Amino acid sequence: MDQIKIGMFIQERRKEVGLTQSELAEKLNITDRAISKWERGICLPDASNMQELCSILNISINDLFSGEIVDMNDNEKKLEENLLEVARLKEEQDKKLLKIEIAMGILCIVPAFVLIFLAAYLDMQVWLRIVLIVLALIIILVVCVIALRIEQVAGYYECPKCHHKYVPEYKRVLFAMHINRTRYMKCPNCGKRGWHKKVLK
Repeated sequence: MDQIKIGMFIQERRKEVGLTQSELAEKLNITDRAISKWERGICLPDASNMQELCSILNISINDLFSGEIVDMNDNEKKLEENLLEVARLKEEQDKKLLKIEIAMGILCIVPAFVLIFLAAYLDMQVWLRIVLIVLALIIILVVCVIALRIEQVAGYYECPKCHHKYVPEYKRVLFAMHINRTRYMKCPNCGKRGWHKKVLK
């Protein structure tokens, strides 16, 4: 998927329908900086904006991903290529998110334990000791909340019984027993409980 080509196509279609970046941004309830990033090929529109963007620009989502108006004869082939590319991009993004989760955990948990160690072994006033421990607990709590959110949205969980892949609700991930990235949950498809493994594909 060529982001530069898609960006140029968005710009071309925007001009054809007679809109400025600001006017298009206003219609989509986003900033004109976001439109500028799309048109320069820095990033793609969010899924939440795509349908409305295509409607405003009088194109299909397939046209958008192709960066051109797709000939009806090639429509099915282009659609397959675009779907495969979107799946590949999501998989890459999920891998990055899970790496960020690990790095974030290490970079934040270590200082928290240092604060607890200092509070436990250094001679200091009681109020300062309490402040250090509370600060460490806040760091751990914030990191856990963010890490669980990443864990929830990156990739899918797979049911060991019916092999259904799904993204669970945050509270189901939060309250599920787990071993690393495998969680004991109820499958939304077959309704059976089991150890659901994290998968990316």
